Amino acid sequence: MVGIETGDDAAVWRLSSERALVVTADFITPIVDDPATWGRIAAANSASDVYAMGGRPLLALNLVGWNSDELSTDLLVAVLEGAASSGREGGWVTVGGHTVEDPEPKFGLAVVGEVHPDRVLTNAGLRAGDALVLTKALGVGIVATALKAGQAPDAVVAAAVASMTRLNDAASGVALASGATGATDVTGFGLLGHLWTMARASAVDVTLDVASVPVLEGVRALAEAGHVPGGSRRNLAWVAGALGGHALGEVDRLVLADAQTSGGLLFGAEPERAAAAAAELDGAGHPAAVVGRAVPGTGRILLRS
Repeated sequence: MVGIETGDDAAVWRLSSERALVVTADFITPIVDDPATWGRIAAANSASDVYAMGGRPLLALNLVGWNSDELSTDLLVAVLEGAASSGREGGWVTVGGHTVEDPEPKFGLAVVGEVHPDRVLTNAGLRAGDALVLTKALGVGIVATALKAGQAPDAVVAAAVASMTRLNDAASGVALASGATGATDVTGFGLLGHLWTMARASAVDVTLDVASVPVLEGVRALAEAGHVPGGSRRNLAWVAGALGGHALGEVDRLVLADAQTSGGLLFGAEPERAAAAAAELDGAGHPAAVVGRAVPGTGRILLRS
């Protein structure tokens, strides 16, 4: 086997001229109270890197850190059952895993998928002229922080959970069908961080239409109330030097930098095909939108309000 590509958190290995493996692993701490929902979110989050590279998950191994002195086996069973339900939805099989004692519970998956070697999507594949499509709304990090403080409205939490449990399989298929070559999933570094990584790797600048970026309803109010995770603030500080264009208020910048769990895909395609891709996903229940364009440059993000 020969390694041919690497993504943000995944590697691709060529098996033949027609087939390659995508290998990735990820885990998260609990971000919701219900254990089965946590399992579903963690599974969707772990499989996302396979989808972001244009692949299809085949099998997975559970990765568990569990405090057996404080947490029951029944709770762990519920987490595993939740993850298994995501596997059934995505068409992969979970074939065991590994558990260790951990004072802070953690759960995720190691995932193996497949992709055609000539259709791998990478974060270095943006082309000048590509329009950018984002397939999920931002803000789940802010919602999770407010939830921990007991300040997140039920409707806002429900919308965030629906977003985090949604697999990126349809988004990946639409990206490939639109002719995309550059893609990433939007996770811990937020939209701005992952966009900056893509711009630098692809040797382009990116114009970002801030008003077009989908944001979960209620998120801005929570951010204004101070419910912003520390990771989102660190993301903004990290990318600040690469930002240009229109000045934005702090809340808008923090939302764009919000650390996501099981976020959507961000991909580039020829403008007409990108618009059609966003419309197709939106019609299928994904809050997708065209949010900007790649232009010749050196890795900067130009904000347009």
